[in-house]
Amino acid sequence: MKFGIVVFPGSNCDEDAFHAARDVFGQDAEYLWHKDADLKGVDVVILPGGFAHGDYLRTGAMARFSPIMAPVRAFAERGGPVLGICNGFQILLEAGLLPGAMLRNKGLKYRCEHIYLRVEQTDTPFTGLCSKGQVLKLPVAHGEGNYYAPPDVIAEPAAIDVHAFRTCDAVLAVSAPENTRDGSDIAADRLSGVQAAYRDATARINDSEIPWVMCWYPTPALAQDAGMTTPEFENFLYGSCLLDWAAERERMQRYADAFDGAEQVRIVGAGTDLTLSMSGRRMEVDAGGANMPGGEFFGCPVETSADGTIAFSEFPAVWGGRDVKGVRLRFSDGRIVDASADTELDFLIATLDTDEGARRLGELGIGCNPAITHYMRNTHFDEKMDGTVHLAVGHGFADLGGTNESAVHWDMVKDLRPGGRIEVNGTTVQQDGVWVK
Repeated sequence: MKFGIVVFPGSNCDEDAFHAARDVFGQDAEYLWHKDADLKGVDVVILPGGFAHGDYLRTGAMARFSPIMAPVRAFAERGGPVLGICNGFQILLEAGLLPGAMLRNKGLKYRCEHIYLRVEQTDTPFTGLCSKGQVLKLPVAHGEGNYYAPPDVIAEPAAIDVHAFRTCDAVLAVSAPENTRDGSDIAADRLSGVQAAYRDATARINDSEIPWVMCWYPTPALAQDAGMTTPEFENFLYGSCLLDWAAERERMQRYADAFDGAEQVRIVGAGTDLTLSMSGRRMEVDAGGANMPGGEFFGCPVETSADGTIAFSEFPAVWGGRDVKGVRLRFSDGRIVDASADTELDFLIATLDTDEGARRLGELGIGCNPAITHYMRNTHFDEKMDGTVHLAVGHGFADLGGTNESAVHWDMVKDLRPGGRIEVNGTTVQQDGVWVK
């Protein structure tokens, strides 16, 4: 096998690539000058790292016009293996041989360190000698390592993830964030695009066709959001999960039964008077079975039934690492016809405009966990808060009769403890966050 190493003015890893091909792998190798127009019969092309002429404009912006790139493109289009390293990878991006672009690192930091990659596929030219699951230690050194994927790449889920979701027998997910604001710099359409890409692949989980559980590990980031020390948060987390779930299920089921098939559910509170219907639908009780901590019952309202206004004035609506404060939504015939917020209004509107389903309700949930009594800035806890309700705009649950489809499923929590109430078919079932016996 013959390797061709393309040399640009400023390349400084070309000799490393040449050494690897000839001395390590024992293969023939030849340098290809960037002004050449012939690949000289090579079987593999390597664009090495370093620099290239014109990088002061944008990395690879001029190098992509070098004469050698025309035969490299033709070679790649015929299925020939092309490896871009560092600067060479960016030249491939600029030349359109790979999708996307590289942006400056966050904080403009230059990163020089080792990273660890786990091999998931061994049927590629570059991983054929590796074992599945093998961990590789690789050096990185870059100032532009922030990969920006175009929409068509975002819309295509990773094949290895799709395979895992579609063939697994059960799912156990443990979330342990180091920074709960990660993702807050990503535009709403890109966040929704990722959700949409994996919607089909994760349908077995969302529709409860296989057993699954999602839980949290008490990290300092979660504790800080909750306004607690890490040990305090540990105790809180375990306290909210380690309940007598058999007794809690029995208690919540009594409340949930009143909502099953209800022609009208009315939610009244500060800035809020909203009606919706559960006709033909049932409520599901979460008694510590999947979405930990448990402590709620939820269902899918009839998609055209919501009418009125709801103000999420007590707590910010958290989505994608952002805090959207003071969200107010007005519904007519089930659709959001007016939306406002005190902060992040553009993000809210962009998310609601993701698709037609994003402006309809996919879920009504009632929080019942007695161990969760105050706001944690984590929807998985806050939606279970005793004395609250939550509405999710977007995708519904097919196993509960929901028909709304959307790339979005955004839960927003409303506190009913200060003067709020819930009516079912004209009868008050909860007042000030307390169930009416």
